[in-house]
Amino acid sequence: MQRLGKENHSSVSEFLLLGFSSESQVRTALFIFFLLLYLITLLGNGLIVTLIYLDSRLHTPMYFFLSILSLVDMSYVTTTVPQMLVNMVRPRRPISWGACVAQMFIFLVLGIAECVLYAIMAYDRYVAICFPLHYSLLMSRLVCIKMVTVCWSISVTGALIYTVFTMRLPYCGSYKINHFFCEVPAVLKLACADTSLNDRLDFILGFILLLVPLSLILASYVRIFASILRIRSTQGRLKCFSTCASHITVVTMFYGPAMIMYMRPGSWYDPERDKKLALFYNVVSAFLNPIIYSLRNKDVKGAFLKVLGDRGTAH
Repeated sequence: MQRLGKENHSSVSEFLLLGFSSESQVRTALFIFFLLLYLITLLGNGLIVTLIYLDSRLHTPMYFFLSILSLVDMSYVTTTVPQMLVNMVRPRRPISWGACVAQMFIFLVLGIAECVLYAIMAYDRYVAICFPLHYSLLMSRLVCIKMVTVCWSISVTGALIYTVFTMRLPYCGSYKINHFFCEVPAVLKLACADTSLNDRLDFILGFILLLVPLSLILASYVRIFASILRIRSTQGRLKCFSTCASHITVVTMFYGPAMIMYMRPGSWYDPERDKKLALFYNVVSAFLNPIIYSLRNKDVKGAFLKVLGDRGTAH
């Protein structure tokens, strides 16, 4: 195994990320667009984290998980977008083998964490709506911290398996990755060895890390909707539905493209489609999360207005 690792380094010591377009005008337009998208994503998610920290009314499990999701999203886009922007300004700039491994690992840790967090947030809504009287007991501070600890443990373990099994392969031919970052399916295409084991492993990991959390989310929402329909007042039903609608929207946006990317056979690889899918569950979902959660959430909007009001009276 050690000998194989050395072969990897001696054969390919760096990769070239091809990104989106070779035309300079297109690259300039894409650079401006993605830079704005990236800055707005950081601003929006950073604002949600700040509001949750500042407003004591938002110190509840739901907003605790939302603040972690926002922190994950900020880190998630930072793993890929700055690299992509640099490649647009300075095309054909290589990324070292070590940097590629690091990017792949960090991206996977944050992506898996997001999957698990969505399941935790669905469970939180299930407890809040179906067991309101026991909510504070079932979702105590200690329970929330334990859930987040488990989330990160699963993320690191899953990412480690993906990365080790991908980068242990010999890369001795082409070093051009037809992607905007070092993502597992794109890197695997460059391996000069049989990748059928990786295909099977990716499907198994995809099932555990994508389908299991998604099944838990669906099960939670089936129970939630059954409880909502038993609520007599129309206003009460609408309030519960609006609380859940934002979470369902975000989950659909994230899980759909991620499942296509990580649970399909290697023979279905299409670099142009994969780049668009990766943009969707990496950049677009992180950009839309704060918009969806804040526009559909009276508490977040109230906290924002309160902070503005405090600033106004301070001046």
